[in-house]
Amino acid sequence: MVRAVLCGCGAMAKGWLNAIAENPEIRSAVDVVGLVDVNPVAAKALAAEFGLTDAVIGCDLADVLAKTSADIVFDVVIPSARGDVVGTALAHGCHVLSEKPMAASIEAGRSLIAQAEAAGKVHAIVQNRRFISGIRRIRRLVESGALGELTAIHCDFFIGAHFGGFREEMDNVLLLDMAIHTFDAARFVADKVPVAVYCHESNPRGSWYAHGAAANAIFEFSDDVTFTYRGSWCAEGDNTSWESQWRIIGTKGTLLWDGADDFKTGVVAGSEGFLRPIVAIDVPQPADEAQTHGHASVIADFLSAIRTGAKPETVSNDNINSLAMVFAAIESARTRQRVTL
Repeated sequence: MVRAVLCGCGAMAKGWLNAIAENPEIRSAVDVVGLVDVNPVAAKALAAEFGLTDAVIGCDLADVLAKTSADIVFDVVIPSARGDVVGTALAHGCHVLSEKPMAASIEAGRSLIAQAEAAGKVHAIVQNRRFISGIRRIRRLVESGALGELTAIHCDFFIGAHFGGFREEMDNVLLLDMAIHTFDAARFVADKVPVAVYCHESNPRGSWYAHGAAANAIFEFSDDVTFTYRGSWCAEGDNTSWESQWRIIGTKGTLLWDGADDFKTGVVAGSEGFLRPIVAIDVPQPADEAQTHGHASVIADFLSAIRTGAKPETVSNDNINSLAMVFAAIESARTRQRVTL
């Protein structure tokens, strides 16, 4: 078993520990030997809730790592603390799996990648929303060519989310804390390189966030693929799925996905008429069901990479491309200009 320290014991940490507890393969491979938080009371409460009676509790990561001889660190801290946590973990010889976003800036992200490479350790990011059935099914359909050549992806995200806490004080809250999920999933589905973006960001009347609760972005991907995103975290009245609503367009047809279980497809079935006749096609099942369990799948992929030496799918030197989409969108919104990546 690998010895793990979890750093950051807020609400998000429960999702990580539930993923470990509910997956027999992961549970048999990971021993959570330490919990770290600036508030030791929160760490103790989390340990009690998950029966981690032997875990070392502390507010200093370096001290807990020294006491536990940990192999890996699960980094679940707020974004502004991520650089220090990842740097400390790597300096103590630990592999690191971090919450998103991977860093507070592109420069900080590149620094963490360099530190991980120098340490010879795996550094990956929890992009759990690409590890769900719907996204895997869409990727398989696009790869199959049934829609023809991909031309566009359009995503809508509208939820009135009342979190309280640090999110309501963040700058660029939607782009930095939520939109990165959809940006990363779109990059995965398209299998293209983001090239440029134009973005408008706002904080609508009635918003309970300090800054940037809504955004509209147009991305240019390689091979002339367009990706658009419309989103708001203060849109009351009719919530979309947390996974967004999707329209994927190819030269032969279109796929609609509601972000949950409803797929609708239509591909051209003839060459005559003002509007060409269309037929529905089946959306294939995921190639590997084990890759559809969100947090658990990311953790399993991370552990496999440590064991085999293969790169995890969300390794930091690839995931920085999703982070770059976020910061380019933020820069575009600030300057009101098209920004290249």
